[in-house]
Amino acid sequence: MNIGEISYTNIIPLYYYLNRERLMEQGVSITHAVPSKINKLMEEQHVDIGGISSFSFGKNADRYHLVPDLSVSSFGKVNSIFLFSKYPIQALHEKNVALTSSSETSVALLKIIMCHFFKVEASFHVEAPHFKKMMDQYDACLLIGDDAITANRVNNIYYVYDLGEIWYEQTGLPMVFAVMAYRKEMEEENKNLLSYVGQSMIESKERCQFEKFAPVINFVMKEHGGSYDFWQNYFNGLNYGFDGEHEKGLSYYFQLAKECGLLQTIPSILKFPISNGR
Repeated sequence: MNIGEISYTNIIPLYYYLNRERLMEQGVSITHAVPSKINKLMEEQHVDIGGISSFSFGKNADRYHLVPDLSVSSFGKVNSIFLFSKYPIQALHEKNVALTSSSETSVALLKIIMCHFFKVEASFHVEAPHFKKMMDQYDACLLIGDDAITANRVNNIYYVYDLGEIWYEQTGLPMVFAVMAYRKEMEEENKNLLSYVGQSMIESKERCQFEKFAPVINFVMKEHGGSYDFWQNYFNGLNYGFDGEHEKGLSYYFQLAKECGLLQTIPSILKFPISNGR
């Protein structure tokens, strides 16, 4: 079994307390990469379970199931998915917007926001995430994860829009950016190990929340800098569950993606009832 682990700080709590030694003893490997890469590896069957973009799940819902009670979501500001713009978002009609190559969910979300909520038609261009180069060449740029956090620290001239905040203001629903999914074949091929991995991720999330993310924050500060207060506010602003409200938010996101021509169908959201597979 290969686990896909998104290499961004926002999803660390779902992986932080995994017993990696025990997993290795059971022949499990872990692949670290940006969301778009993990999405691709899972589509190519090189990753069996992992955090993937919600949009990638939507495209492959007939092949994937969700691990319940796990996501990276926000009820409002997400603080790591930003549109930086030389103009107010309403004035981006027929302007050129750079999209990070690291994302699928946020790219689709920006297109939904501009198409459905603001009735703005822009020209989109996918680029490697580099804040200065993107803003030198384009009228606006979308960055996610640690790239977005770093850019927001140094930005003092551009308009900044938090996509999670816009979504919540427009819909009143949480925005589900990433889900924990697995290939359906794993239910037959290695159900016990699948259950163990899923339950371990749930327990990791719950332990991090119980500890108020303190060990995670100390780890992230060493890797990325920033103050304790900044990271504490950041993790407390994220939501790692998946309940009925999350399902409503994700379903509406898929509905609007279809209306905007980004998805061909509205997928079903199927979850795998994790049992203790130890």
